Amino acid sequence: MVPILLVLLLALILFGAGFALEALWWIAIVVLALWLLGFVMRGTTAAGGRGRWYRW
Repeated sequence: MVPILLVLLLALILFGAGFALEALWWIAIVVLALWLLGFVMRGTTAAGGRGRWYRW
């Protein structure tokens, strides 16, 4: 009985980790898209150069 419970627990852990990694990949893709859009949509400075779109 214990080996069956251990296998089920391992399957549950791996399923949860797979779901978390899949969600992290989608979050990373969204952040990358926003970062790339920031370079396209950044404004110009008073001197005519391209300014930074972020504050840091």
